[in-house]
Amino acid sequence: MKFGLNFFPSFRPEDSTTADYYAQCLWLAERADQLGYSSIKTVEHSFFDYGGHSPNPCVFLSAIAARTKRIRLITGAVIPAFHHPAHLGGDLAMLDNMSSGRLDAGFGRAFLPKEFEVFGVPMEESRARFEEGIAIIRRLWTEDRVTHKGRFWTIEDVHLMPRVVQKPHPPIWIAAISGEESFTYAARNRFNLMIVPYAGKPGLLQELVGLYRRVCSESGHPPGAEQVQVAQFCYVAEKRDEARAGFERICKRYLQTFADACTAWQGRSSDQYPGYERMVASIIATTPEKIVANGGAFVGTPDEVADQVKACAESFGGSIEPSMQINFGGSSDAEAFRTLELFASRVMPRFRENWRQTSVLAG
Repeated sequence: MKFGLNFFPSFRPEDSTTADYYAQCLWLAERADQLGYSSIKTVEHSFFDYGGHSPNPCVFLSAIAARTKRIRLITGAVIPAFHHPAHLGGDLAMLDNMSSGRLDAGFGRAFLPKEFEVFGVPMEESRARFEEGIAIIRRLWTEDRVTHKGRFWTIEDVHLMPRVVQKPHPPIWIAAISGEESFTYAARNRFNLMIVPYAGKPGLLQELVGLYRRVCSESGHPPGAEQVQVAQFCYVAEKRDEARAGFERICKRYLQTFADACTAWQGRSSDQYPGYERMVASIIATTPEKIVANGGAFVGTPDEVADQVKACAESFGGSIEPSMQINFGGSSDAEAFRTLELFASRVMPRFRENWRQTSVLAG
């Protein structure tokens, strides 16, 4: 099993400066590369303490690319609706070159009304822009010259520069939470899947991942070729009470920043985001204890966390890659590095050993 880190800034000015948060992430990334973590992911959000310190994942990941050697770099996710596809495709191709072919390109639709308002994009056009933008970017990466006349963008005889390193193109990931259409779209196009358990209704997300795997198979994709990355909070300590208390403090801050960013959803609904007003209300009303109980976080001693990882993998069937938030809500350097080191030394080896044993038996 592979394990990654998910950098999702969610803190107040009294918790940290933006520059200090970036420095913390870079230190963690360098150490994660040495410890054998497989990926680093960061989000695109704007205007709020919830994610707004990361408006451009390509800039952030370029800094990490310069300080690491092998770890994969994932945009988790960039938003096609807010960018011209020729510009975004070029930014991503530049990052693929700067990292010597370590880019995984994750795309999302966005869901915060304020972002759509500021960028002048109607939420009703979200999915159509998302799909058209990805289609253009994939063509720009794989074709020498591209002409496209679509609903939102028109380009004529465009040769994208720079060219991507990976052929035919970097792996593509789709962020999905609760919309069945997102899961089937990813499956039919042979894209990988990024999911967020704590944001979904328990049980429903497992059904949607099952649908994704089934549609992948029905679409003729090789069995087991699909990849599923699971975003999880993670807080590890030697003592259970210390882990629970530390997680509760920083998770409450995360939920506070989330609530601020989602105020526009109150009393609002959208055909493009069915059920999101209820989902957002549910997340705002939740507690750190409920997130752990519902399987949205790995929290506790190394032994407890190993059991939680196993339960998570079993609940989704097939292989998954946990992508873990370990420095959110104003985490201190000591807390974040303790989780990073304990997880690498006391949790990861158990799953690598299980993989080796399974491989020997299968052979």
